[in-house]
Amino acid sequence: MTEHPLIALTVAGSDPAGGAGVQGDLRAFFARDVHGLSVITAIIAQATRGVRAVWPLDPAQVRAQLEVVLDDVTPHAAKTGALATGAIAAEVARILERHPALPLVVDPVISSSSGAALLDELGVRVLRDRLMPRAALITPNAPELAILLGDPEPPRDVDGLIRGAERLRALGAKAVLAKGGHLDGDPVDVLVDEAGVHTFAGPRLVTSCTRGTGCTLSAAITADLARGCGLRAAIDEARALLRRAMELGQPIGEGQSPLNVLGAIVR
Repeated sequence: MTEHPLIALTVAGSDPAGGAGVQGDLRAFFARDVHGLSVITAIIAQATRGVRAVWPLDPAQVRAQLEVVLDDVTPHAAKTGALATGAIAAEVARILERHPALPLVVDPVISSSSGAALLDELGVRVLRDRLMPRAALITPNAPELAILLGDPEPPRDVDGLIRGAERLRALGAKAVLAKGGHLDGDPVDVLVDEAGVHTFAGPRLVTSCTRGTGCTLSAAITADLARGCGLRAAIDEARALLRRAMELGQPIGEGQSPLNVLGAIVR
């Protein structure tokens, strides 16, 4: 760690398997040499085979965690993940609105990779109307992009990602990283910001160790924003860390295993 540690905050649900959610975010922060703060929004019974149950915390419990941390410590950047309910999302938005200078990355976690709901309809509206305009970056995958836009189907190609990201920008997002992992072929991520359109491409990696990819990517970007990196450089570094962590992943269960984020920085 640096002599005066850089600090990042995650507001998200828990993952007992240690790959996604708050646990995954804290690993990514550590990998980028940033001290992690965490606020839990929901207790999620999940492991490598998927989500079994979700218990959102009382919004007052989330508010108390967030307020006590921000009253005491000043993070250099923050991110949100699974917010579970509209009531929780509204509390988070209200408190973060008091800190307009804090760089915020919004990972719009609406459902798990196994299909379990992690944000209700009201939460989607709060995310779109209050958190998205507040954020320095929002990182939807193709299905999340469609839900935020109210489209019946997700985009099927890179041009569709670009059009969707541009529409989110028109709704108030400062920058959108539309992730292409759900598309056919080699994945292409698309950044649309005030400078225009930029694509990030690479070969698809076939592995069962993919748990927490979205969380890790957004958390690593958040950490590098805390370090003072520009947005495109932060995305490049996060994508590189993500790929190394996937390549070094070792199965720990019967389903989607976590990434090996710590191995990616040790080797």
